Amino acid sequence: MYVVESKGGAIACMVMALLLLGTWPALLTLLERRGRLPQHTYLDYSITNLLAALIIALTFGEIGKSSHHHPNFIQQLSQDNWPSVMFAMAGGIVLSLGNLSTQYAWAFVGLSVTEVITASITVVIGTTLNYFLDDKINKAEILFPGVACFLIAVCLGSAVHSSNTADNKSKLQSLSADMNQESNTTDVPPKSSKGKIFNLEQYDYFFSHPCAKAGTADFLVQLENRRSIKVFGKSTFIGLSITFFAGVCFSLFSPAFNLATNDQWHMLSDGIPHLSVYTAFFYFSVSCFVIAIVLNVVFLYRPVLNSPKTTLKAYVNDWNGRGWALLAGFLCGFGNGLQFMGGQAAGYAAADAVQALPLVSTFWGILLFGEYRRSSKKTYALLISMLLMFMLAVGILMASSGHRNES
Repeated sequence: MYVVESKGGAIACMVMALLLLGTWPALLTLLERRGRLPQHTYLDYSITNLLAALIIALTFGEIGKSSHHHPNFIQQLSQDNWPSVMFAMAGGIVLSLGNLSTQYAWAFVGLSVTEVITASITVVIGTTLNYFLDDKINKAEILFPGVACFLIAVCLGSAVHSSNTADNKSKLQSLSADMNQESNTTDVPPKSSKGKIFNLEQYDYFFSHPCAKAGTADFLVQLENRRSIKVFGKSTFIGLSITFFAGVCFSLFSPAFNLATNDQWHMLSDGIPHLSVYTAFFYFSVSCFVIAIVLNVVFLYRPVLNSPKTTLKAYVNDWNGRGWALLAGFLCGFGNGLQFMGGQAAGYAAADAVQALPLVSTFWGILLFGEYRRSSKKTYALLISMLLMFMLAVGILMASSGHRNES
């Protein structure tokens, strides 16, 4: 099997993982904003996410000769390594729960802030756990100041969301006031092109204002009418609660994977080699897939957060955006695989630098979705502060990289 041995190779894996893991959330957000049901999207995503793990295992995991201490992927499947397998599968379960939660958090909180908060929580909790699991191979005097910067980024991310929510509320109130003023100066209430009386819940802005500028009240109403998860009138607390839950889930999957590949608690029998990154990643992805399929099939018939009810037949026939969902699964699967390959070489605490993915997600959020357009100066100041703190934290975390002694 192929093993990343150099620090430079490990950092290259982290950078590639960063680009992939920062892009796939934008694809799922795009589909939700276009009205595709999150249950349909996540089922498609889960299929290719598992397929990516299988491709990695059958290629990198089978390169070179197999030996007793470094068995290839196929050989290791028949070994008595179930304690490590269970840790790998536990990691897949919490990752699946986290990814599933962020689907809804993106709608409520926005792509940029959701990714910053969840990634920062992941680093604060997960990196600390990995530091001790990795026998402190990372430089503590560099690592923990970086963790502190991530913690500050969490607070700034929450402030950005709160400020942006207030901005949007002000825009919508201004729109409502303008329409009320118009209705008071005429005998007939304003109507849309379909003849419906104006109402924020009923007015179909997608058809009557198809070219609304990003960041305007028209744009917000148009988006609400088109998207599959309705967020108007929902409490800010709901979105942040989902986001923090996802962050806690994300913080646990990397330490679980670390235990699966390095057996720090000495649960394997004597003479049984540690799980390779590729075997652990395969089991990790299988459990992630099973949980995702079970929960999303349930959500088809019993949707959460007032999402529309659907059926398995409707999912099979829904080809609108399926290609993007399948691509997102590949990007996430290969990104996770590269993260683990880098972590095995340089330490999983340093590999958590891929949690810089919000820098990529924020780029897509602003470019594709018009997030934070026409917001207040306060929101812009908080957003810039959040991103600067995040970049500082990522640089510090990468600088703490160590080198694992495989012997």
